[in-house]
Amino acid sequence: MSNYDLEVKESVEYYLVYSALIQAARHRGTVTYQELAHVLGLPLRGSFMGKRIGKILGTVSENEIKHSRPMLSAIAVNVEGKPGGGFFDLAREHGQLTTQSDDEFWQEQKKQIYHTWQQQFTNK
Repeated sequence: MSNYDLEVKESVEYYLVYSALIQAARHRGTVTYQELAHVLGLPLRGSFMGKRIGKILGTVSENEIKHSRPMLSAIAVNVEGKPGGGFFDLAREHGQLTTQSDDEFWQEQKKQIYHTWQQQFTNK
């Protein structure tokens, strides 16, 4: 079953999370689920926060896949610094993760994300 949800995609929450992910990507960083919860004014822990953040992140990544970009939610991480199981489940569901190990896939996604969203500097 898909997390992609038009109602979520059209929400202010979606764009706040999307913006936070892009900013982190442009600086070759990550963002924690707790940081995203803080941006949205959600509790910093608990099942409500986890479900809401998970649904938004799933929608972000499904939209990225639809536009032939890497799964941006790869840089959203838990307190251990890694994405949760839902990230890898979604990748498998969409045929993105097939033969690699979870960690290899995650590292490759991060590399692609940082390349896709890198800051472009121009000399003027």
